[in-house]
Amino acid sequence: MSNMQGKVVFITGASRGIGAASAREFVKEGAKVVLAARSASEITAIANELGDAALAIPLDVADYSAFAAAFEQTVAHFGALDVLINNAGTIEPISLMASSDPDDWGRAIDINVKGVYNGMRAAMPIMQGNGGGSILTIGSGAAHNALEGWSHYCASKAAVFMLNQCAHKEGAGKGIRAINLSPGTVATQMQVEIKASGINPVSQMEMSDHIAPEWVARTLVWMCGAGGDDYLGQEIALRDEGIRRAVGLI
Repeated sequence: MSNMQGKVVFITGASRGIGAASAREFVKEGAKVVLAARSASEITAIANELGDAALAIPLDVADYSAFAAAFEQTVAHFGALDVLINNAGTIEPISLMASSDPDDWGRAIDINVKGVYNGMRAAMPIMQGNGGGSILTIGSGAAHNALEGWSHYCASKAAVFMLNQCAHKEGAGKGIRAINLSPGTVATQMQVEIKASGINPVSQMEMSDHIAPEWVARTLVWMCGAGGDDYLGQEIALRDEGIRRAVGLI
């Protein structure tokens, strides 16, 4: 029996890409999932596809009160909150700093940084009160390498890297398993936007160069089990062949 049997998994950015693939993978492993995103129609369609094991909750991750209410609804509906996957993120608008729009830049920070903080802040008291839980956050190599046109994205992913370490330091003793996942480049809509920008080397890559979102989904499931225990408070890089072998991707 899967270690996810009956576990309740809350996924942000669940309308497409990594989030949608993860919802399907966790349900396949016996979990119950909450799909959260701003696009209500898209997450509702996926929840309908997955049946009684899924619940759609429209959510703007930048709104803390909405996040807290979504967790209350989750616990009321499924009876628990075992895993939070902080997946929601944006790379738009891609622009050079000298010509970037300050409001748009700030909105990206609201989603990519405050959205992760809001999820952690709202989830940790619930999980700690129930003996623990896993908080898995989608990071990026951009946290460690500056790229032209990505000042908002690089800065936000660097912040997320540290948020994960803070969550570990503060929560590990209370059962919180905080792990960051740097998946590398993934064949999602974000890569379409990156390619259209033409700004930096990543935009020159072809879609066939990127891994499938299903690889990331399978890794997230693996991280919830014993395999993830060696990486608590750390960042797992899916480019690492050893990790890919451990997960069973190669």
